[in-house]
Amino acid sequence: MLKVGDAAPDFEGVDCNGRPIRLRDFRGRRVVLFFFPKAFTPGCTSEVRHFRDNQARLGELGAALIGVSVDNVETQCAFAKAERVEFPLLGDPDRRLSGLFGVLWPLVRLDRRVTFVLGPTGVVEDVIHHEVRVSAHLDDVLETLKKKGSPGAPPAR
Repeated sequence: MLKVGDAAPDFEGVDCNGRPIRLRDFRGRRVVLFFFPKAFTPGCTSEVRHFRDNQARLGELGAALIGVSVDNVETQCAFAKAERVEFPLLGDPDRRLSGLFGVLWPLVRLDRRVTFVLGPTGVVEDVIHHEVRVSAHLDDVLETLKKKGSPGAPPAR
């Protein structure tokens, strides 16, 4: 699994509107990239709702939001529609993106519940890993973003 200080690998996926989502296109701002095991499951639905309900707040703190699971694109799109998600949810059925970030459980080949806060240059600034405490991801992300401040602004004290 990537660690704080590692450069995040560039990747490309397709969102539910057919638009390419490339990490390099987010240079200059922070990215909250969260991996979750499976769409439509109770824990993952709760986690996605937490992020959805706080997307504007994350944006005010200078961060874009991207979610990833090993589901196929069609499932991710149905999940995004059902949950009224406006940020990109990427399907990773070949597990390529999950492998790049090192978040796959070895035997079940599902994503671990891991959130990366990536800095404006693509360097990992925080890694949040709570399998059970789903809401802790959002809480920890908000704390990290408040400490770091928006790109170009001084960190909060």
